[in-house]
Amino acid sequence: MIRMTLALILLAAPAFAQQGNPGAHFVENWDLDADGQVTVEEATERRGDVFLTFDANEDGFLDADEYVLFDEARANDMADNGGAQGHGGKGMMNAANGMKLDVNDMDGDGKVSRDEFLTQAATWIAGMDRNGDGVVTTDDFGPMKS
Repeated sequence: MIRMTLALILLAAPAFAQQGNPGAHFVENWDLDADGQVTVEEATERRGDVFLTFDANEDGFLDADEYVLFDEARANDMADNGGAQGHGGKGMMNAANGMKLDVNDMDGDGKVSRDEFLTQAATWIAGMDRNGDGVVTTDDFGPMKS
């Protein structure tokens, strides 16, 4: 029950935060100090929380079965908050893709260790950081600004 509650906290936010502001849902959930930007450190910490939430058998790995639940939770969250194309375009797709099993399974053994999942935080942030400033903000989602 505690794990499911944590999952809902990590993956759900009020829909109004997203409306008209691409990336707001992501930033709201991952910006731990509420300064409007998600750093690699914040992403690493939050990814640790997410990992613990979905490592149901507590073996230190997210296996294919655990990833099914993780993927479902992420898909539901995206659907509830405008989806990748509705509010955030490429930035949201990078956020979603950067959590997939095949992206995080660095040694190709079919499961993701906690170390693999945490190590990928820097690559994940870099994939969303369209302006190259080292952090992810709502500016990194939606149309590029001139």
